[in-house]
Amino acid sequence: MKARPTLAAGKTFLFLLSYQLLSLMSSAQVHFTGNSVDLVVSGTSTLHDWSMKSVNAECNALFIVNPSGSITGVQTMTFSTPAIGLKSEHSGMDNNAYKALKTDKNPTINYTLTSASVVPGANGTTTVKCTGNLSIAGTTKEEEIVATCKPNADNTITVTGTRKINMPEFSIAPPTFMLGAVKTGSDVVITFTMLLKRS
Repeated sequence: MKARPTLAAGKTFLFLLSYQLLSLMSSAQVHFTGNSVDLVVSGTSTLHDWSMKSVNAECNALFIVNPSGSITGVQTMTFSTPAIGLKSEHSGMDNNAYKALKTDKNPTINYTLTSASVVPGANGTTTVKCTGNLSIAGTTKEEEIVATCKPNADNTITVTGTRKINMPEFSIAPPTFMLGAVKTGSDVVITFTMLLKRS
């Protein structure tokens, strides 16, 4: 003889169902875009540390946003920046870096999201762990990037993050300078701050 569902179990089911429906109703899919970024690529060499900066980028993202403006999910996201937009304080270093990045055949650095997990933080911030395909110098690899998203009063979102990249894994020969006398390290660190606006 099968046991009948209890009244308490029925109430629990209805509560969970109502909670899920309210969550769906209170959140919305919102498209955000951004075309400027503070992007810094930094590394080491046998002479001194170095860095290259860019302020040009294009980002398109579809976020799930709750009424307070915090991100509760990420549906899609693409990011691209022109490789020659990276500039240091020395044109010779820039030219060698562009050769290493093979910018003549691969003018952009791209990242396309494949999945994301979201962890709420303090003061409305959200930590987003992104998994996606990163394309540099003609090589594409799956990379995980962790970003912090902070909603602003004007309905924009500030996105910050950092990621260490090993150049040889992308078939990039670490650039050399001064006829090979100065050699750069194999790892670089990418740090970014981007402002995304509702579109």
